[in-house]
Amino acid sequence: MIVLINWDSKLSENVKAVPPSGIRKFFDIAQTMKGVISLGVGEPDYAAPDKVIESCIHSLEKKETSYTSNWGLLELRREIAKTFATRYQLKYRAENEILITVGVSEAINTIMQALLNPGDEVLIPDPAYLAYPACVKLASGIPVLVPTECENEFKLTVEELEAAVTDKTKILLIGYPNNPTGTVMDKESLKKIAVFAEKHDLIVISDEIYCDLTYDDNHTCFASLPNMKERTIVLNGFSKSYAMTGLRIGYACGPAEVMQSVCKVHQYSMLCAPVTGQYGAITALRDCKEEVEAMYNEYHTRREIVYNAIIGMGLPVFKPKGAFYIFPDISSTGLSDEEFCDKLLHEEQVAVVPGSCFGKQGLDHVRISYASSRDNLKEAMNRMARFVKKYQG
Repeated sequence: MIVLINWDSKLSENVKAVPPSGIRKFFDIAQTMKGVISLGVGEPDYAAPDKVIESCIHSLEKKETSYTSNWGLLELRREIAKTFATRYQLKYRAENEILITVGVSEAINTIMQALLNPGDEVLIPDPAYLAYPACVKLASGIPVLVPTECENEFKLTVEELEAAVTDKTKILLIGYPNNPTGTVMDKESLKKIAVFAEKHDLIVISDEIYCDLTYDDNHTCFASLPNMKERTIVLNGFSKSYAMTGLRIGYACGPAEVMQSVCKVHQYSMLCAPVTGQYGAITALRDCKEEVEAMYNEYHTRREIVYNAIIGMGLPVFKPKGAFYIFPDISSTGLSDEEFCDKLLHEEQVAVVPGSCFGKQGLDHVRISYASSRDNLKEAMNRMARFVKKYQG
């Protein structure tokens, strides 16, 4: 007699509390359909620069396939330290203040495991990248979503933070330029948030993966603000700026006192990031400035194409100032954001993501990625315009 196991009763409550990715839901459906233009996943349509690929191949030819230090290749960490010193005048010790991770996603999860005790609260702007609250829950923390408003371009304010902070709050987790909205916080606004963080003795985790895609102003690294380096962990990586998504190389920079514990979690869960990607990342930092600028310029042009098309549809939207996403309000169609995405996919073969995947403040919005070719974007916008007109009418 076979005894069936009730696996639901065996699962971790933390895991059960985390919903499946809403981004992947629509991506997976789109993969089964013909003729779909997918503007759902935040992935560059570029391949990694040729110099990076050549470096990866060369490392394999040299049989560089062994483990690295848990911290990552020292040569790569030194290049990252040099970048921060040059760009932000921030000094990080390559030996014990920079950790190479398996993308920024692993860095977020690892840091939460290292810092959170059950019941600790983490302030997160709403809307925000959906992995943020998920990683907090998986580490037995409590995500506290702090509302931001479309009328203010979804910028985080100290007033909303003060309304949300409690004596259980331990961390403020932010990401600018922002996914999904394309919002960028100016330096003066970030300074106010820095004062708030110091006032409440909070750790700040700043995800700056889109730092090279800021269109109107220079990027401000949060750790460069007064008194912030000692309480901030900066996250970044090579997926977006260098189109190295599948190579899975990210990194975290922070005070040695905390990074030792973060590395301990990384040591037992990941051991080290892929060595091939690490060699590619060294080349990316040293030799790929022109490729980054070329991609930046192309995203800038694509932003104009999509923004102008959405304005032409009569959908309220602000012009994104960073990343490669735009976040229009689709409530004039009479459809919820879930219905809008489902019908747009099946009726016009265009895949976008419901804004509610990113928090309550994303309701009645959709996230559109313009990390696709100009031809694809123009065709997708034509299809979407036809769809919007049908339901607005």
